[in-house]
Amino acid sequence: MSERRAEHVPFRGRGFRPGHHRWVGALVFALLIALAEWGTRAGWIGQLTLPRPSDVLAALGELWQSGLFVKHMIPSLSRLVIGAAIGVSLGVSVGVLIGLFTFVRAGLVPLVAALFPIPKIALLPLFVIWFGIDEASKYALIAFGTFTPTVVATYGAVDNVDRTLIRMGQSFGLSWGSIVRKIVLPGAMPGILSGLRISLAIGIILLVAAEMLGAEYGIGAYILQAGSLYDLERLFAGVIILSVLGVTVSAGIGAAERRLLRWRS
Repeated sequence: MSERRAEHVPFRGRGFRPGHHRWVGALVFALLIALAEWGTRAGWIGQLTLPRPSDVLAALGELWQSGLFVKHMIPSLSRLVIGAAIGVSLGVSVGVLIGLFTFVRAGLVPLVAALFPIPKIALLPLFVIWFGIDEASKYALIAFGTFTPTVVATYGAVDNVDRTLIRMGQSFGLSWGSIVRKIVLPGAMPGILSGLRISLAIGIILLVAAEMLGAEYGIGAYILQAGSLYDLERLFAGVIILSVLGVTVSAGIGAAERRLLRWRS
C-alpha cells in the first residue's frame, strides 16, 4: 500500500481569530481629520465648536519647540506610572488571593463591591486632605482608581480558569503551588491583561483630574490653563496628547498579550 502524503489542514475557525489591520484604524483617523478640516474651512463647523486640525497641529508644534511639552509630559508620565504601578500590583495580588481562597473571598468581595462604584474623582478633595496637595495625593488617587477594577478583573479571570485543567493537574500529582503557577495564572492572564486596559484608561482620566488641582506642570494642568483662556487649539492639543498616550498604553498591553499569550495561537 502506498504511503499517503501528509496534507496541511487549514485552520477552519478563521472567522473567530482576531486579525491585525492597523491601516484601517489609521484610515479612520485620517478621514475624520480631513472631514473636520474641510468642515471648518468651509464654514459648516464654527470655530468656537471645533478648531481647525491644522491649527491644533501648529499648537502642538509650538508646544514642542518651546520645550513645554517635555515639562508637562514628564510629570504626567511619572504620576501615571507610579500610581498605576501601585494600584495594579496591589489589585492583581488581592484579586488572585480572592480567586484562590474562599475565606479571603468572603471577606473582601463585599468590600470591593462597595468601593468599586464610588466615583474616584469625587474623592480627590479627601485625598488632598489626607495626603496634601503635592504628589502623594495624585499617586493615591490614581492607585485607588486602578486598584478596584484590577481586583474585579483578576478574580473574575481566576474564576474562569477551566476547572478540568486543575483536576487534571491534581490527577498527575502536581502540588498546589505548581497548579497555581502552571495552570491558574497562565489561564487567568488573558482576563487580567484585558482588565488592565480598563484600569489604565481610568488611571489616565484620574491623572488629568488630579493635575487640574494644585499642579503647575502636567497635561491636566495644561488643558486647564488652555480652557480658562478659551484657547481651543491648545485645549485640543492637550486632548490629542492624552489620546496618543491612551493608544500607546493600549498598544503596550497588546504587545504584552502577544508575547505572554503565544500559547493561544
